[in-house]
Amino acid sequence: MEIMYPDYDNCIVNLACSVLKHFGAVPPNPTLPLADKLLSRRCRNVVVMLLDGMGLNIMEKNLEADGFFRRNIAGTYSSVFPPTTVAATTALDSGLYPVQTAWLGWTGYFRDIDRNVEYFRNIDFDTEKPIEFMDAAQTYVPYRDICSVISEETSADAYFLAPFREPYPETFDDLCREVERLCALPNEKYVYAYFHEPDSIMHRKGCFCDRSRNLLRDIESRAEALAGSLSDTVFLITADHGHINSPKAVITDYPDIMECLVRMPSIEPRCLNLFVKDGMSEQLERAFDEHFSGDFILIPKREVLERRLFGRGSPHPRLNDMLGDYLAAAVGDISIYNKKSKNFVANHAGITRQEMEIALIDASLAYK
Repeated sequence: MEIMYPDYDNCIVNLACSVLKHFGAVPPNPTLPLADKLLSRRCRNVVVMLLDGMGLNIMEKNLEADGFFRRNIAGTYSSVFPPTTVAATTALDSGLYPVQTAWLGWTGYFRDIDRNVEYFRNIDFDTEKPIEFMDAAQTYVPYRDICSVISEETSADAYFLAPFREPYPETFDDLCREVERLCALPNEKYVYAYFHEPDSIMHRKGCFCDRSRNLLRDIESRAEALAGSLSDTVFLITADHGHINSPKAVITDYPDIMECLVRMPSIEPRCLNLFVKDGMSEQLERAFDEHFSGDFILIPKREVLERRLFGRGSPHPRLNDMLGDYLAAAVGDISIYNKKSKNFVANHAGITRQEMEIALIDASLAYK
């Protein structure tokens, strides 16, 4: 598989910064030139719709070249590292690189409470019990979202739409109706619309099966209808990351690796954060090479930070404590889970082109 590292001059963080610049707010990082051009058109509304998991490879293998999405690709760019929902949607939500937010993946290690915590669900990943006394991510690594910046620092309004936020648009039709309703309001505004597909079905059924393909084509058709209903609107559609079909390994099946670890891995099954016992680094390197040579590369913590794999800017004050001694980054197709109960067919968060490369779709039919 082809390795692709993030391009932090041409990534989803920069898209968020272009939105901030468009509304007159000061972006915390460089903007995306492609988005700057698209946003230069005079309009009352800016809509950015994010379809989770719809990377470029997913579009190319599931959608027709002359269909609405592919024929309107304005350009391609990259996710962040790791290319996964927690890191990438937070990047678009904040205009900050993962190194700046410390929102790195599905789970993070929080030294203050000595637990691997799921950012979104606030549960202990190892025990699956709730963190009852606090919201760990919001307590230790809060960030300011760009909707708040736009609403509080400019004359425009801003709205965040997602199935998990009020008014809780559960279906894609619900989401589209709410976008259309907001865009009909007279005020200048930014609308961010997130939908969890096709990521969810691809995790369960695979990237290129009939169910995933048909769902994505249905979303494409409904997004085209939405675009046709919008006026005075720049309508951009993107993804947070791509996807690959991924065979499963379970780390507890490898005792020579397990005996090297202080705690269970965190972040993602294709980007494992490894805390290593004193004096066990060489054994860990040998064991990983024996079992996963060609599928994962072990990157020492010092190198992760020096190479700025999580992005540019000043690292979050808690990042150093959250990172282990190594990252095991996937370059093949295998995912390494902590638990045998996980049965995903497809996954993401590695450093392959299939997972990293995304497209920016200009769905602004009113300007064509």
